[in-house]
Amino acid sequence: MGCVVAVFVFFLISVFLAVLPLAEASAQASSKSGTAGLVVPEPEVSEVRLGYIRAYAPQLALSILDVPPRDEGVAGASVAISDNNTTGRFLGQKFSLDVVEVKPDSDVLAVFDVMVGKGISTILADLSAVQLLALADTAQAEGIIVFNVGATDDRLREEDCRANVFHTAPTRSMLADGLAQYLIWKQWRRWALVYGSHERDRLFADALRRAAERFGAEIVAEKEFTDTGTARRTDSGVVQIQRQMPVFTQGLAEHDVLLVADESEVFGTYVPFRTWQPRPVAGTAGLMPSAWHPASEQWGGTQIQNRFLKATGRRMLSKDMSAWTAARIIGEAATRTRSADPAEIAAFIRSDDFSIAAFKGQKLTFRRWNWQLRQPIFIGDGRSVVSTSPQEGFLHQFSELDTLGIDRPETKCVLK
Repeated sequence: MGCVVAVFVFFLISVFLAVLPLAEASAQASSKSGTAGLVVPEPEVSEVRLGYIRAYAPQLALSILDVPPRDEGVAGASVAISDNNTTGRFLGQKFSLDVVEVKPDSDVLAVFDVMVGKGISTILADLSAVQLLALADTAQAEGIIVFNVGATDDRLREEDCRANVFHTAPTRSMLADGLAQYLIWKQWRRWALVYGSHERDRLFADALRRAAERFGAEIVAEKEFTDTGTARRTDSGVVQIQRQMPVFTQGLAEHDVLLVADESEVFGTYVPFRTWQPRPVAGTAGLMPSAWHPASEQWGGTQIQNRFLKATGRRMLSKDMSAWTAARIIGEAATRTRSADPAEIAAFIRSDDFSIAAFKGQKLTFRRWNWQLRQPIFIGDGRSVVSTSPQEGFLHQFSELDTLGIDRPETKCVLK
């Protein structure tokens, strides 16, 4: 009897296992069908395609530790694309990034035409001022917005501003003002200024002069360092540096701090600890202002630093942060508007509702008069963040961030 029962139980189990897949298939078919028996289509995925045009050529630096990474900037945008897709997959949105490199000061319009042909609606640009203006004017005719993630030229936000260009990179005047506020806070009001002989060195020197006048400092002495193209990496070059730098800084009027304007990497790194008078050095060497610092851990900075390190194998630099911020702005706008339409995305970015969180202690917004992103400026050395500007006590009727750079009453920008 027990044998018969066992056989019967085995039979029932077999029937159940045979019928179960059919029941599941029927249930799945029913869930995909409407009341009329029609199959419900899978939700559509809208794609937001970003382009990244980068002017690149191998660069030297006075210290091999300062040679820019090969993927500087691009790495930040790539991490942001991954962040965008984390949210986008729940909303039926997909973000992608096409990267193209061009030579510095070469024509970028052919590359732009290729990107337009691929359906790219937004471009991140790490280009010279001349290249950026050519790109912006052509992009405007196509209804494409551009994010400047690299050029710090104030003229791109002033005399040569464009309505379709958003700037996530800070200006030289913002960097200089951020540094100046800290020096004033420290009561270091007497400045000596040494600057290089190249155009961008002089532009940063101009920004430092403006900051001195704006915040009540005094430049008591100035001196230009002429680039003679010496062999800086030979043993004799090192000896000459140790002998020449004290002599070069000798005779400067009594000062609290020595400012260096050497964006061209000709002499600045050699100034600290080699000056005639024992004074702190700031500017493009020593204590430096920047849009981001690789040692920043405040305001959730550890989170983005670790995520970036895991993705790239290195620390995040200023240009990486500027590019990350630009790509995240697009992601935030697409998420909030639930749209991949570049016109809707641009309209939201320009609206009063827009802001972006970028691990800098407060939400960031754009200046309506020139589309420059308001942002704090980090003041740091090669190891740590020393301070962050705007400093305490520097007040503004609208935003303390507008104490950094050219404010609305000063602007020469007429958007077109």
